[in-house]
Amino acid sequence: MNRLLSDRRSFVSAATLLLAITGSRYAFSQGKLEKSRLGIAVGSKASLENLPLAIADRLGYFAAEGLEVEIHDFGGGARALESVLGGTDDIVAGAFEQTIHLQSRNQFFRAFVLLGRAPQIAVGVCTKTMSFYKTVADLKGRKIGIATAGSMAHTVARGVLMRGGVVPPDVNFVELASVGAAVAAVRSGQLHAISCTEPLMTMLEHRGDVRIIADTRSLSGAQELFGGPMPAACLYASGDFVQKNPKTVQALANALVHALKWLQTASPSDLIKEVPEAYQFGDRSLYLASFNKVREAIAVDGMIPDEGPKTALRVMGRLEPSIKLDKIDLARTFTNEFSRKAKDKFRA
Repeated sequence: MNRLLSDRRSFVSAATLLLAITGSRYAFSQGKLEKSRLGIAVGSKASLENLPLAIADRLGYFAAEGLEVEIHDFGGGARALESVLGGTDDIVAGAFEQTIHLQSRNQFFRAFVLLGRAPQIAVGVCTKTMSFYKTVADLKGRKIGIATAGSMAHTVARGVLMRGGVVPPDVNFVELASVGAAVAAVRSGQLHAISCTEPLMTMLEHRGDVRIIADTRSLSGAQELFGGPMPAACLYASGDFVQKNPKTVQALANALVHALKWLQTASPSDLIKEVPEAYQFGDRSLYLASFNKVREAIAVDGMIPDEGPKTALRVMGRLEPSIKLDKIDLARTFTNEFSRKAKDKFRA
C-alpha cells in the first residue's frame, strides 16, 4: 500500500513538472492571457490561511497556466490591500470581508476563488498576564495583539469581545509587526490576549504561553462565533481587473483550485517536502499539528458558499456601524464563475 502511494505521488510530481514545462503552450491553446505577469499581495506568506497559494507556487501550477506570479509579503492584510489600491500589485490574497469594506467606500472589488472556509484564527489569553481569566469581561481595559487593524484577526477578536458583552473600544488593540514580535510580546508580558493565525497559535498553545478561548480554526468554531459560514481567505481584485482580464483570472483560479485539490490528499511527508522550511518555524511536528487543526477549514473547490457573503455582511454590520447594510450589493463582492470552471477542469 505504501509503495502504491509512493508511486502515485511520484507520478503526480512528474506530471506537475511536465505541466510547468509546457505551461506556456497550454495557455496559448486556451487563448492568450491578457496579463501573464502578476503581483499578488499577501498579509503573511507563512500563514496557513495562504498555504494554497504557496502550494500553487511550489508545484508549478501558476506556470502550468502560463502565469509568472510574484507573491509579495506585507506583514498584514491591510497593508497588502494598500499595495493593490496603490497599483503596485494586481491581486490581494486576503479576507473576503474586505470586499464589503471596500464597497462601503464606493470601491468595488470582487473575490473569485476561495482559499479558506473559515478564518483559521484562534484567540488566546496569555497565561503570564491573565492566569486569573474566567470570562471575556476580564479582558476589558486589556491589551490584545492582532496583525493589523482591519485584519481578519481583528474581526475575530472583536466578535469574541462583543459576544462576551465587551465593546471593542473598551480594549487596546496592539498591532504586531511579525511572528517574532508576537512571540516576544506574549512572553514578555506586554499582552493580555492575542488573536492570530496558524501556525503561531498552535506554537504558543503548545508551549503553554496562551489558553485558547475562541477558535475559528474549525468550521464548527466559526459557525458558533459568526452564526453561519464565514468565507475567509480568498483571491480578490478590482471589478475592472476581473472584467478586463477574464482569461488571466481563470488561470489564477485554475492554479489555486489545483492546489486545493492537492491539499485534500496530501500526506504529512508531502507537506514537509513542499512547504518552505522557513514557514515551519524549525519544528516540523508542530507545523503538522497546526495544519491538522485547520485542515477542514481549507477550501475544497474554491467556491464561495451562497450563505457565506450574507454571514460576512451581517457580521460587518454589527462590528462596523458605518457600513449601511442596505447599500451593499453582495452580488458585486464575489463571483463563482471562475472557480466553477476550475472545479470542473480538475474534478475538485
